[in-house]
Amino acid sequence: MANSAVGVRAVIKSTPATPTTEGAGVKLNRIFGRADPRLDPFLLLDDFRSDKPDDYIKGFPWHPHRGIETITYMLRGEMEHRDSLGNGGVLRAGDVQWMTAGRGIIHEEMPHQTDGLLWGFQLWANLPASHKMMPPRYQDISAHNLPVAQVGPGARARVICGEAGGVRGPVQEIITDPTYLDVSLSSNGYMRHPLPPSHNAMVYVVAGSVRFGPEEKGAVAAGNLAMLGPGDRIKAFTSGGGARFLLLAGQPLQEPVAWRGPIVMNTDQELELAFKQFQDGTFLKAG
Repeated sequence: MANSAVGVRAVIKSTPATPTTEGAGVKLNRIFGRADPRLDPFLLLDDFRSDKPDDYIKGFPWHPHRGIETITYMLRGEMEHRDSLGNGGVLRAGDVQWMTAGRGIIHEEMPHQTDGLLWGFQLWANLPASHKMMPPRYQDISAHNLPVAQVGPGARARVICGEAGGVRGPVQEIITDPTYLDVSLSSNGYMRHPLPPSHNAMVYVVAGSVRFGPEEKGAVAAGNLAMLGPGDRIKAFTSGGGARFLLLAGQPLQEPVAWRGPIVMNTDQELELAFKQFQDGTFLKAG
């Protein structure tokens, strides 16, 4: 939805997250998981949240990625990660991992706990054709290095990527120039935030109920994704209780998408080659 419109962005569509199962049996809510021009450059957003170990304990065993970036944001609990490059570590509450799979990586993500609440989000962002075969890289951000910005009366945002309230997030040099904010509104809180008119924008309400748009109508309840229309800024407010939402925005790639499982390329031929290389053991040597 690249555009040059000015004005406050209105909600053009709202959809609920849907329960699904991924990995070795992890139960989660899929907020979206499709190639859609209105979501471009983002492809998938999952909300994994449970205090029942059987819902998450089997985790996400070894699997490949190519052509995308995966962004894991932990709110509660711990997730251990290891990969084919020898990297490893544990993501704890408030930590972020921005992994650029590029030309290929094989990794696993396993809960680092056997009891209690595990809660986090995983976002997939597409890479442009010019960068799909770039070398893999990580940007690991610990919770204490995530800045918090005041973005309005009773409104605060943890800034993962992009800029808000004069504060720039620690994740840098991402091709699509994304914004990723975790916004908390107190009762009667109000947020007003500029966004590039050319960017697609969407919000996922984590808690409470939030109104978006020029007329502040049509509250979006927790568990729903709202796609935002053209404009150069967002307005959000809540009344009668606090609320929390994720704000995502980025420059759309407007490129063909060939997607199967954990690999996203531009053509079916590139996709077939990736899976052939994975099967014959040359996946990590490509480039």
